Amino acid sequence: MTTPAQALPAVLDHIDRDLDNSLERLFALLRIPSISTDSAYKEQCRAAAEHLARDLGSMGFETKVRPTAGHPVVVGKGGNGAGPRVLFYGHYDVQPVDPLDLWTTPPFEPRIATLPDGRKVIVARGACDDKGQVMTFLEACRAFVAVTGKLPLAITTMIEGEEECGSNNLYPFVKENAAEFRRDLALVCDTGMWDKDTPAVTTSLRGMVYDEVRLTCADRDLHSGLFGGAALNPIRVLTRILGGLHDDDGRVTLPGFYDGVKELPPQIKADLAALELTAEGFLGGVGLKTPAGEKGRLLIEQISTRPTCDINGIVGGYTGEGAKTVIPSQAAAKISFRLVGDQDPDRIRDGFRDYVRARLPADCKAEFVNHVHSPAISLPYDAPALEKARAALAAEWGRKAVTIGSGGSIPIVNDFKHVLGMDSLLVGFGLDDDRVHSPNEKYDLTSFHKGIRSWARILAELAR
Repeated sequence: MTTPAQALPAVLDHIDRDLDNSLERLFALLRIPSISTDSAYKEQCRAAAEHLARDLGSMGFETKVRPTAGHPVVVGKGGNGAGPRVLFYGHYDVQPVDPLDLWTTPPFEPRIATLPDGRKVIVARGACDDKGQVMTFLEACRAFVAVTGKLPLAITTMIEGEEECGSNNLYPFVKENAAEFRRDLALVCDTGMWDKDTPAVTTSLRGMVYDEVRLTCADRDLHSGLFGGAALNPIRVLTRILGGLHDDDGRVTLPGFYDGVKELPPQIKADLAALELTAEGFLGGVGLKTPAGEKGRLLIEQISTRPTCDINGIVGGYTGEGAKTVIPSQAAAKISFRLVGDQDPDRIRDGFRDYVRARLPADCKAEFVNHVHSPAISLPYDAPALEKARAALAAEWGRKAVTIGSGGSIPIVNDFKHVLGMDSLLVGFGLDDDRVHSPNEKYDLTSFHKGIRSWARILAELAR
């Protein structure tokens, strides 16, 4: 019996020969305006789900368009074999296209364009986020079926329609059907490469605590000429407290803040250093030149694998045009903490609130509002699936696949870990210049083609 690894050369040849047909299948999906956040496109979202269900069915998956309180989820089940049982996650919904007048061609009429540097790209809304990425995986599955008559692994798909508007209905769907979707490993294709020649596996997603603090002193705004010098000013109190959240080395001063933060393995840190991310290259484009994070840390560590504290907004007193001499009654700030490793969101939130309360003078009281609360997610660096994925990507792209952390969050990955109890392997082929969520969104033709080949290699490795 031919194994997936033995069949791989023929599968890769089939992918190359079938690329034009793969593009036509992608274009058919891209033509459906599945904008999830706008109720006017409800039927188009369902049409996209049904389109994917038919496509999966043509490969031998048993498929259903499953209802939620919002847009449906496409569930497909197929394959068997001795390898891990995997759950593939992606989304068929897309962002709105506004402003429409900035699109060079209609956003739901996909086309191939040539960039000034000679790269061929697919231009359409959803080309990268996430229809093009989803189809790299599905086309790899299709190639295995075409060559071997079967899928290389036991594969379940979960392709949702509300990622671009918060995935609010996916969590209850996953929780209610946990036994059905609990597999050995989740595969997620909604991330990117380091650059157009260097593949990457995203091994961590930072968690988040987003808290709001509101200070109240006097029972009304006061005339600063009458009360200035005697009345407590909540803006002064608040700024003094916020100014103490970081020390001179950029470290967060909350007691116990770094509990659960682990150092990177030396080899992983060396790999990151070899990427040579510079302040000029990263910050120069936004008018900055000096990293402001923890001293002694690589810039790439500061933005991806280290925890942070940021003041996202501060208000108080009169902020309109002209002058108004008041001592305000209230002042407020919104603060976010990006978490890594095993940092406990409850402890971070409670530690921040204790820190504020301990610094309140007499006649000042504080109220708090919690907005976001989620732990970090990470894949162990010695996970067998990670090692296999890196080997497969290196074989396809001809260079070492880097492991990177994402400064942002993908909520469903947290649900996979804490509701279904499984790790996620995050592999994607998006690029920084793909204009995701912007007019003229694109996806490099090489990303699409070699993305399909990459997934074929990863599936063959996982099946060993």
